[in-house]
Amino acid sequence: MIERGSPVLLIDLRGKRYLVRAEEREFHTDLGILRLGELIGKPYGTRIASHRGRTFVAIKPSINDIIAKMRRGPQIVHPKDAGIIIAYAGISPGDTVIEAGAGSGALTLFLANAVGPSGKVISYEVRKDFYEIAKGNIELAGFSDRVVLKNKSIYDGIDEESADHIVLDLPQPENVLQHAVDVLRSGGYFVAYTPCSNQVHRFYRALEEFGGQFLRVKTVEVLVREQEVKRECIRPKTTMLAHTGYITFLRKL
Repeated sequence: MIERGSPVLLIDLRGKRYLVRAEEREFHTDLGILRLGELIGKPYGTRIASHRGRTFVAIKPSINDIIAKMRRGPQIVHPKDAGIIIAYAGISPGDTVIEAGAGSGALTLFLANAVGPSGKVISYEVRKDFYEIAKGNIELAGFSDRVVLKNKSIYDGIDEESADHIVLDLPQPENVLQHAVDVLRSGGYFVAYTPCSNQVHRFYRALEEFGGQFLRVKTVEVLVREQEVKRECIRPKTTMLAHTGYITFLRKL
């Protein structure tokens, strides 16, 4: 059932999507005005009509729907990269994940979705403006109960005594390595997302000072190419989502 204040994804018959909250207010579209209060107490999948008689379907938004429609500041970590981070690190329900470089909060939401209500994501963001954007997006997704957002630099240290994983979207992840040695549990993953190859090289050089502390170091890049499917032909599309960043994984001994 749709509860008061919960996020709802409205889809019109053209396929256009609108992320709203179920509350007593009017929502204006080019297809007419909707009274969002009519959704409260109704099941997801309910159809609602605008004052012009145009139909919208109200569905429960997925984490991808929320991220696609949320407010943005800096460039977000794409789903293709977030998925690999969660899969390769084995981030699971109940885990405690320390994140830094929250930015707009996209990766924060993916991580919070993965750890579930029994887990916790502690996210560090040094910029106040990004912190405010991420805070709003975390509230929109309904994850305030499992995300702790801090307006401070993780380079200065990690407040927490232990964590299952550390995930960074920072220009200098090597500056967190010593903190990770102190906080990361044995078997936990340290993940560094960096857009440039020189950052990866610098990170690997810094790792030489931590011999015996980590194992299974590897760096990957994720490319996604959609297929063009027609009745008479199936072939790769001429455009693709190529390089967005390098993802380096290492595991604490």
